[in-house]
Amino acid sequence: MELYFRDNFFNAGYTEIMNHQQEQAGHLDLKSAFGSSLDVFDNSGLICSGKFRMLSNRWDVTSADGREWGVLRARISFFSKKYEYDAGPRGVYDVSVPAFSQEYDITGMGGKIVASFRRTSGWFGSGAFVLDNKSEQLDTYELIAVVMGVHAINKRRNSAAGSGA
Repeated sequence: MELYFRDNFFNAGYTEIMNHQQEQAGHLDLKSAFGSSLDVFDNSGLICSGKFRMLSNRWDVTSADGREWGVLRARISFFSKKYEYDAGPRGVYDVSVPAFSQEYDITGMGGKIVASFRRTSGWFGSGAFVLDNKSEQLDTYELIAVVMGVHAINKRRNSAAGSGA
């Protein structure tokens, strides 16, 4: 299933999740301009949430009832951006992008690509993504929270680099 979604300039408010036919398939609630937490909804209601842990760069993804689905964290890499999504008993997934690319692959055990996403500027503008999920273990809306977590980690890194920290 391929879905399109985006961030807001002010990091707050609602943004639509659209399918490839430009029909609404849910929405994101970007909670606050002062934080990075969000809720992900399909057309029937809340599916999951994502937020940074207190004083940490780890991004928690939780179900609608508050159970932990997984934790996203950046991994050190010199020539590419790498992340790890630990989905507990469902597996540990690598999220990686080659240097100077906007196309990310999510790989499971044995290096099999289970999903991919890319930053797109043509449809929504900057901070917009298209996700293609082929995983049987990870929910598409859960992966939207993971993608937005990667985006939030990147924004934190860029902000820290820009402030000289």
